[in-house]
Amino acid sequence: MSHLATGRTGEDAAVQHYLNSGYEVLARNWRTRLGELDLIVCMGTLLVFCEVKSRKGFGYGTPAEALTAAKRHRIRRLAENWMAIDRRRWDEVRFDVVEVLISGGDRTEVRRIEAAF
Repeated sequence: MSHLATGRTGEDAAVQHYLNSGYEVLARNWRTRLGELDLIVCMGTLLVFCEVKSRKGFGYGTPAEALTAAKRHRIRRLAENWMAIDRRRWDEVRFDVVEVLISGGDRTEVRRIEAAF
């Protein structure tokens, strides 16, 4: 499985995880010149920006360990840009990380870390 296919599989699993938990998907792979937000979901007046980290194994550490301080800062800036365009009022804004471990075949293990940063 290529790097892009691994990422796509992980994002698909994260979307399904949020949908199964009652969230609405507002955007996926939202891009600007500053970067990309993997997933934006909401439940009522809660807005969640989600960074999806996918791996085929733990050879390079857990997926969430790949989220550097610079990446977290960039995600926050992108989230501010998205909210400026969206203009809805949200009572709560949260930044989650979803780790997806992809095993042989179509097996995936999904772990959501709420308010990860």
